[in-house]
Amino acid sequence: MRKRLVGLAVAATLGAAMFSFRTTASLARGPAKRKLLYLTQSAGFRHDVIPFSTGIVKDIGEKSGEFETTIAADVSGFTAENLKNYDAVMFYTTGELPMSDEQKGAFIHYIQSGHGFVGVHSATDTFYMWEPYLKLIGGYFNDHPWHQVVTVDVVDPSDPIVSELPSSFQINDEIYQISDFQADTSHVLLKLDPGSVDLKKGGVRPRFYGWPLAWTRTDGDGRVFYTGLGHEQSTWEDPRFQKLLLNGIKWAIGDLK
Repeated sequence: MRKRLVGLAVAATLGAAMFSFRTTASLARGPAKRKLLYLTQSAGFRHDVIPFSTGIVKDIGEKSGEFETTIAADVSGFTAENLKNYDAVMFYTTGELPMSDEQKGAFIHYIQSGHGFVGVHSATDTFYMWEPYLKLIGGYFNDHPWHQVVTVDVVDPSDPIVSELPSSFQINDEIYQISDFQADTSHVLLKLDPGSVDLKKGGVRPRFYGWPLAWTRTDGDGRVFYTGLGHEQSTWEDPRFQKLLLNGIKWAIGDLK
């Protein structure tokens, strides 16, 4: 009887030790990384920088420990079942992407149910014929009269997405004009300093909201971040842009309050 009690005590001690080890190991690993689906399909003009950008996005996710990136070369993965595997979707796209009505419905429902959307550069040059996308992203590309060094102003330095950037900075990139901008429902983070460009250049279209270069929105319970920067490889290599993108992704996912 005594031997049996000793055996039970040893087993209990070993069990507690194993439980403690598993618990400690679990805490050491921390929470699972977030998942980002990065769509790079172009149904119109395809930007040369896209292959380079995929490496940068993967790198900033891995180095920060914030998220893992899956690259999607086409829209085949945009199904209700597959989207459940991701916390946010990112677009560097153009044109009328070949999504079926079912895929479009699944995508919009996915965002509105509380997930994140991140648009970079030509994401505003996408889905002109699909009105729910305008509501999602907040505006459409309307020409790029400037491809040069410009001055960018931080509109809301208290916002955590841009709080670490200088109040204004210079960058060499292709600058988009935005039409149909949903100004009343968008929170502008960055805008072009019009004093840094030639406003008399052909194709310039002044509007009351100026030239926004980054903003956030909500769509249902979903969070949307967009930046018009990102044409040049040098922009993707710029630590300021990488920080902007990292914070924008974190905010869209819901990890940056």
